[in-house]
Amino acid sequence: MTERFTADYLIETAGDPARAAETMAGEQSSGTFVAVPGETAELKARFAARVESLELLDTVDSPSLPGAALPKAGAPKRWQQARVRLSWPLDVIGPSLPNLVATIAGNLFELKDFSGLRLMDVTLPPAFALRYAGPRFGVPGTRQLAGVSGRPLIGTIIKPSVGLDPDQTAGFVDELVTGGIDFIKDDELQSDGPACPFEMRVDRVMAVIERHADRTGRRAMFAFNLTGEFDEMRRRHDHVLARGGTCIMASLNSIGLAGMIELGRHSQLPIHGHRNGWGALTRAPMLGWAFPAWSKLWRLAGVDHLHVNGLQNKFTESDESVIASARSLGEPLFSSHPMTAMPVFSSGQTVRQAAGTYAALGSADLIHAAGGGILAHPGGIAAGVEAFRAAWDAAMAGMPLERKAEINPALAAALRAYSG
Repeated sequence: MTERFTADYLIETAGDPARAAETMAGEQSSGTFVAVPGETAELKARFAARVESLELLDTVDSPSLPGAALPKAGAPKRWQQARVRLSWPLDVIGPSLPNLVATIAGNLFELKDFSGLRLMDVTLPPAFALRYAGPRFGVPGTRQLAGVSGRPLIGTIIKPSVGLDPDQTAGFVDELVTGGIDFIKDDELQSDGPACPFEMRVDRVMAVIERHADRTGRRAMFAFNLTGEFDEMRRRHDHVLARGGTCIMASLNSIGLAGMIELGRHSQLPIHGHRNGWGALTRAPMLGWAFPAWSKLWRLAGVDHLHVNGLQNKFTESDESVIASARSLGEPLFSSHPMTAMPVFSSGQTVRQAAGTYAALGSADLIHAAGGGILAHPGGIAAGVEAFRAAWDAAMAGMPLERKAEINPALAAALRAYSG
């Protein structure tokens, strides 16, 4: 019996949900809106998608999205929501990530049958693990390269996001590494512009990091944003590697899945995956992608770190969604190839989110990145880093933050500074 892959959806329809589910299966496999010659029963049995399950949920009084079919004349003005699982035979596409996306997330989103359709999860057969290596470093490799164990990596972002030249960037990195930071990343807006050329920035920054490593024996991890066309990314990766760098960063939605697959195969460094643009794929509750489905594809392609937002963030995402996303990165993709990735918490983060993050996630295997939450500390960068570490020490010991602050002036100052 051939292997199959599955996808789970949240749907909303004015019609019969069972018929809508069959429409989904037909649209994304052998069928079309009318029977055609050649679509034999034997062909459908071998190659057609199947509706594996259908679970009815609530009904709503108005459609979630415009343009969908309305209820039939005389029918109640109600729209039914449901969960649907479809499956496809692997023989149709083989273990191909780009063609997987075309199959599970192709023309479905614009079908008139649906006033809501959201891809929630995907389950893949082991053949995908044989073709795609997944993250090369993940949590263990990242910890080893950064020299951090038993606690999160405390990180920050180069700010201002753009406008600093290579020498100014290196000067800022000098302050950060002197202050004890574990992890630094380029902002996603900074890659290889004329004002701050990539190779020159790498050279200046790595000279600073190596100087501190010679003194302390520990090399801070810097994620250089090499986003670009593939030949550019390969060249930039090689430059970072040659200069002793320990991490690269790419904007996932900018380079696309095929670009990430090739970068993952080429890279000898951890890949920090930035999800900028993610809101367009997920912000509408009844449209787009849920993070577990989306992130599985990038993990397979080779991403080691993935942004998940942060608790009490500056964006629209709820804390429950943030934690669910982070937890999903620790769920194995395959029994023989777990392919787990390291969650990156960021967005408006201060010392006040450490306890809640640890309590909800139940793990310290993460990067906690703060811009203003470290850089704007009234005592300076070193005090900002110290306060963050103290907050995490307290969180992991089950100690109230205010009690820890009684013996740590940097944390006490942070609590006063970040009171909102």
